[in-house]
Amino acid sequence: MELPPSVQNQILQFQQLQQQLQMIVMQKQQMEVQMKEIEKALEELGKAVGDEVYKMAGGIFVKRNKEDIKKELEEKLETLKLRVSTLTKQEEKMQKRLSELQEKLQQAITSTAAQ
Repeated sequence: MELPPSVQNQILQFQQLQQQLQMIVMQKQQMEVQMKEIEKALEELGKAVGDEVYKMAGGIFVKRNKEDIKKELEEKLETLKLRVSTLTKQEEKMQKRLSELQEKLQQAITSTAAQ
């Protein structure tokens, strides 16, 4: 059974959307891991005694002000939360698009098979 070019094109679009969705999910997971690491670092920072802590910078430890590091980590965390929120919205839209395209493909394949 030979599929019409329009159906083949839809199948190609479907596959491309699946790949894009996988990339978005992977990016989102990586950012969520980074968020957990930052949250853990903030938790440990809260336990630190004194006004100075050490931060890894290019393979060495540098003495820094505790409040400066805390502020920096909180800003990174906020940025990651915004990115994850954006990726979640993209993921939802792409899931919806994939579902719609899947329905169209099933209908097209069913009608082609019936001929």
